[in-house]
Parts: sequence; C-alpha cells; structure tokens
Amino acid sequence: MDKIIIYQVFTRLFGNDVIACKQNGDKTTNGCGKMADFTTKALDEIRKLGANYIWYTGLLEHATQTDYSEYGIANDHPAIVKGKAGSPYAIKDYYDIDPDLAVKVEDRMKEFTNLVNRTHKAGLKVIIDFVPNHVARQYNSDAKPEGVIDLGEDDNKECAFHPNNNFYYVPGRQLQGSIDLSKDSDKPYVEFPAKATGNDRFDEWPNMNDWYETIKLNYGRNYSNGQNCFDPVPDTWNKMLQILLFWASKNIDGFRCDMAEMVPCEFWGWAIPQVKEAYPNVIFIAEVYNPNEYRHYIWQGKFDYLYDKVGLYDTLRSVTCNQNSASNITQAWNAVNDIQDHMLNFLENHDEQRIASDFFAGNGANAKAAMVVSATLNTNPVMIYFGQELGERGMDCEGFSGRDGRTTIFDYWTVDTIRRWRNKGKFDSKSLNDNEKELRNFYSTLLNLCNSEKAISEGSMFDLMYVNYGGWLLNDHRHYAYLRKHEDDLLLIVANFDTSDARIGVRLPEHAFQYLNMAPQKEIDGTDLLTGVTKTYQLLPEKLTNVEVSAHNAVILKFKV
Repeated sequence: MDKIIIYQVFTRLFGNDVIACKQNGDKTTNGCGKMADFTTKALDEIRKLGANYIWYTGLLEHATQTDYSEYGIANDHPAIVKGKAGSPYAIKDYYDIDPDLAVKVEDRMKEFTNLVNRTHKAGLKVIIDFVPNHVARQYNSDAKPEGVIDLGEDDNKECAFHPNNNFYYVPGRQLQGSIDLSKDSDKPYVEFPAKATGNDRFDEWPNMNDWYETIKLNYGRNYSNGQNCFDPVPDTWNKMLQILLFWASKNIDGFRCDMAEMVPCEFWGWAIPQVKEAYPNVIFIAEVYNPNEYRHYIWQGKFDYLYDKVGLYDTLRSVTCNQNSASNITQAWNAVNDIQDHMLNFLENHDEQRIASDFFAGNGANAKAAMVVSATLNTNPVMIYFGQELGERGMDCEGFSGRDGRTTIFDYWTVDTIRRWRNKGKFDSKSLNDNEKELRNFYSTLLNLCNSEKAISEGSMFDLMYVNYGGWLLNDHRHYAYLRKHEDDLLLIVANFDTSDARIGVRLPEHAFQYLNMAPQKEIDGTDLLTGVTKTYQLLPEKLTNVEVSAHNAVILKFKV
C-alpha cells in the first residue's frame, strides 16, 4: 500500500507571475493565479517530486473585495473581508468555485472539472477544503442546486439558540465589534440581529483578534448550557451532508476538514459513513489540535487522518531550533502509537510559519533532518506545502497578513520561488539558484523513497534512542536514530539536528535483532539512499555502528539482511 504524500498548494498564488506586487494591491494590480495554471506539465512535475495527492487550498467561493457583480455574485462589504482577496475560510457559497480562479468566470465549475481530470491523468488524487464550522458573514449561495434551502433562510432569529437554526444569534442586538464596520465604504456593515462569530464568540462585540469575518454554524449544541440537541437530526447536519455529497460527486478523492474539532464529533460519525457509503475511496482529514480528542474523532468521528501538530510538528520544530531535545521525538510518537497510522505529519502548511523564515529555521536546508524524520518515521501520511521544497521564506509584507513568516492567504500576491520554478510554465529550473535546486532535489529524493522503499511505506519501526541515552558518540539532545525494516530490507536512519557535522555511534540492542528477525553482521555494505554513497558498516548487538552525518541532515542507510 502506498504511503500518502500530499502536496498542499494555495491555488490562487501558484500561477501568479506578477513580479512587482504592491502591498494591499487589488487583483488588477497584483494579478491572480488560475486553475488553468495547473497544466499537465505542472502536475507532472509535482508528481515527479513524489506526491500522490494534491490539496488545492482555497477552491470554494469565499468573501472577497473584488467586484464580481456582473456575474450575479453579490459584493461583500469590505469591513468584513480580510485582505483584498479575502480568506478562503470565509465561505460565501458552499456550492461554487471561487471566481478568482477561473479564466472565464462563467465557466468556473467546468474549469474545476477539467482540473480534476488533468490531475487524475497526471497520477495525482485531489483533496479540497471542507469548511464546516463557519461561513462568511454575508453567506449567500447563488449556485445551490434546485430545492436546496440556503443556510439561515428559515432560521428563527428571535432565538439565541434553536436546534434547527443554522446560526447562533444575539437577539435584539446589532453587530458592533471593536472593528471598523465602515471600512472603505460609504455605508457601514449592518447585521441585525448579530450572529455569533466563527471562533465561538457569542456576543455582538468581535475584535480584530477574532474571526470577525465569519459566523458560526449551529450543529445543535447549545453552548450556553452545554446541552446537545442531536435527536432529531438538526437541520444543519442535513445541509452539510448534502454539500459533502455534492463535492464527492465531482470525482474528488478527499476532504481536508477545517477546524473539525469545533464541530460536534457526533456529526462526523453520522456524516462520514454516509459519504463513504456512496464514495468509498474518499478520505477525510481533520484539523484537530486537542490530543485528548484524537481517538474520539478517529473512532467515533470516523476520520481517516488527523493533523499531528501539537505532537510531532511542535517537537520537530523545537528540536530544529535547538529549543528541545531530540530524544523528545520518542515521546511524541509514543503518545499516538496506537493511532499512528491515522496521523498526518508535516513541517509546513498555510497556517504555520515557513521553515526558511526568520521565525523558524532561517533556511530551508536547516530542517532536512526534521523532514527526514517526518517523512520516514512511520507508514502514515506526510504533507509538504508548496515552496517548502524550494526554501520559500514567507517574509513578504503582502497586506492584511503582514510580515509574519507565512505565505499570505488573504492577499493577491506572488510566491517568489514558485514563480521562478514555474518559469512561465517551462519548469526548467533555470531561474532557481543552486541552493534551491539542491533543496528541491533533496525533497524529490526523499519523497520518492517513501514509496519506492517498502521499509518506509509498509515496514516496522524500531526506535533506538532508549539504548543510546548518554552515549559518548550519540548526543541524544541533537541526534536521533531508528530502524525501519521490511522483509530483508533494513534501513538505519540517523538524523543530526546539530549545527556541526558529526560522527555518530549508534548502539544496536540485542532486542532489535530479535524483534526485527535479523542476523548480526561484522561487515555489511550500506548505501545512503539520499546520496547513493555506499560504505561498509558493522551491525552487531550492543556494539556501535558508526555513521557520518552532516549538520542539519540525515542518512538513510539501506542494508540487505
């Protein structure tokens, strides 16, 4: 079975070739990428990188400051839109594709269908966002199928909570908020009665630190007293199930479910099996940050995969930045050992700071060791974010997002490394510098190994750290070592998180030979799969296997045993 390798890409930014973007620039000034920019050539290159899934982030129609009224799309008040382009998580129409992404706005759904078909022909599967917890404040579906009643259309707005309301209300109160409700407009934004804000703000006073551009959906949970009203099935459950089925019917392969833990787990356990009954191969990935809820959302919620953010991501980041001991990686995977196959590993996504930013490692190459561990520690999925493989720094001050070490999701902008890698669709790498080429080659080698080597995609893992604490040739604060094995293929993986090259002596316990059913070897050839270099090593119980590992890097030594 293939290991899932996801390439996340922010769709709006991928194909934008405008070089001199202006801070807070509009679509006309700064340009905007299209679905059509994912050409057959582009998708082939992503597939060659080692990906077998692509997550097209930001496909659904969301609130924006761009005027599309000539296409029958109502304008959004600028006071409740973050950035000129708007947040892809302030969904304006669950049944439509964002007009920014279409060459011909009126053909946007057809262009989406063509994108899915091209992607599949390139050997990649398609993941899209499902944003279940909140919608844009001016949500209004003009593309909903015949017979579908819009969210909130039949709500009793005199009730703060009603099981069959789609929204939560602040009866008799107008939205105030410590935000400028007249921003860039002659008339202020008016919302009466006020609705609860997406980050569980149940009054009329959201501020700039809240998700003020969104309103929270009501799944039958009364937050004032903690009561769940799930029987009979709330109206919102049925409406969201129909949205899931609508997109699943478009031949997609998976949903990444935004802030899934803010939606009652009972809804997921009810909805996901119904989607899978009709579309058995569709996978569901949950953004869940509370480890106490992990097993609940897997076993009761029926999710296939969850973000491993507060465990492995946070640990690898802190180790890379020399703020934590490498030995804590063992604690991170041990905490989810029983559900390891359900965890999604990553070092970047649209919410997190770029590795190469000043806020993280300062250079993409400084996280090679962490990326090897993230990709090869176990058989579970791994994801990278577009530009990660090129060392994208995310240090622009684009507009609403500011200079925060992230690539903006709110503004019209270009991604420097991706723009140069694309080179107007030629993908010839001529505009990349040597460091960028080397880093991309590292990612390509590593990600392709994840499926060419069954020891990684299917094999057993044996953590070696418990017999290497305090070793004189292995610094358990800066070094990490483990084995992967499948049939007669053995991989010894040693990561060096230090700033200096190291000669690391890895002790192999007797138990490893018994557990993995391998014979001791006084002399055996081992090839580093990342470099192709072959040397002779010894693999003996309770003895040291000496390995040379460069700074911020790792070796994946393959032995035939």
